[in-house]
Amino acid sequence: MNVEVQGYCDDKFAAVKDAFRKNFEEELEVGASFAATVDGKFVVDIWGGYADATMTRPWEKDTIVNVYSTTKNMTAICALMLIDRGKLDVDAPVTRYWPEFGQAGKEKIPVRYLLSHQSGVAGWDEPFPVPALYDWDRMIKLLEKQKPMWEPGKHCGYHALTFGYLLGELVRRITGKTLGTFFREEVAIPLNGDFHIGVPEEVDHRVGELIPPPMPKPGDPGSMESDLNTVSGKVMANPAAPAEASWERAWRAAEIPAANGHGNARSLARVGAAIACGGEVDGVRLMGLPTIEKALEEQIYDNDLVMNVRVRYGMGFGLPCKEMPVSPNPRTLFWGGWGGSSMVMDLDARCSYGYAMNKMAANLVDDRRIAGMAQALYTSLA
Repeated sequence: MNVEVQGYCDDKFAAVKDAFRKNFEEELEVGASFAATVDGKFVVDIWGGYADATMTRPWEKDTIVNVYSTTKNMTAICALMLIDRGKLDVDAPVTRYWPEFGQAGKEKIPVRYLLSHQSGVAGWDEPFPVPALYDWDRMIKLLEKQKPMWEPGKHCGYHALTFGYLLGELVRRITGKTLGTFFREEVAIPLNGDFHIGVPEEVDHRVGELIPPPMPKPGDPGSMESDLNTVSGKVMANPAAPAEASWERAWRAAEIPAANGHGNARSLARVGAAIACGGEVDGVRLMGLPTIEKALEEQIYDNDLVMNVRVRYGMGFGLPCKEMPVSPNPRTLFWGGWGGSSMVMDLDARCSYGYAMNKMAANLVDDRRIAGMAQALYTSLA
């Protein structure tokens, strides 16, 4: 598909624009956006294609989409802000802030295990339907009763949905604000970042329609474990939320801080710029560099019990490793989302980049669309 690539691209980064266009030419995209900053300033901010599967709505400058787990970057940033302010201690037990959490063997779990996917509270034993995710109090009560799925601290296992509720409840207990409200007031508005955890109805017309990926067969790379007797099945298939759920107003309106953030590449790169520049950009300070350095400390590098791939976790983010080589630079924080979206914050290059699209890929890692653009970006930076 030939598309007109719109937006701004510094001449030095023309190869990024070429890689973006190539994804459309190879029929890998329907609608997408990519943006990058260096020293807090945009060097790339491009978009193109269509916001719907029928290709009747152009992807506009202000089109936003559900970026699934790329949302976790924003949730982790909120937690780090409280750490920076001395309100949240990563070595304190979760029960210091949330006493009811201390049930079923969770009494001594430290906050850092929630941030690094080591707590064992990666999912729920009790089955429930997708709409239950929209009921914060119900999810919290289930987490309070939930026993760890492995000995906390001994392994890592991706907290696909629980990550957002666990950290979100800590934010609520400490600040009195929901995660979505805290993020909006303390991050999105000050930075003018068009990212929402809980989408207001008045921006619905700007939301692009996700195009569900072809579902892999059991045993194929990227296939989801569906056996609810296994850790992976309990995490990834309870509830079995199809991509089509993102089309519904109830999904968009809810606060699911691990999975239903809506934004575009510009908002991802904009928020990421504050982290890549040491905690502050354009006079807006989110946190100090020492707090970011804590996030960069490796917490565990092991086979993830849920995703069945080796992952290197820092505090709230992934860290570069040979299995996920998102950056050539070690002082980099990142995470991506189901379908292909991504947010990367590179402190060594003082560079951030974001990618958001509506044509979802089936694979969980190694999306060649973002890989091509990232390679072009780093080549241009050299």
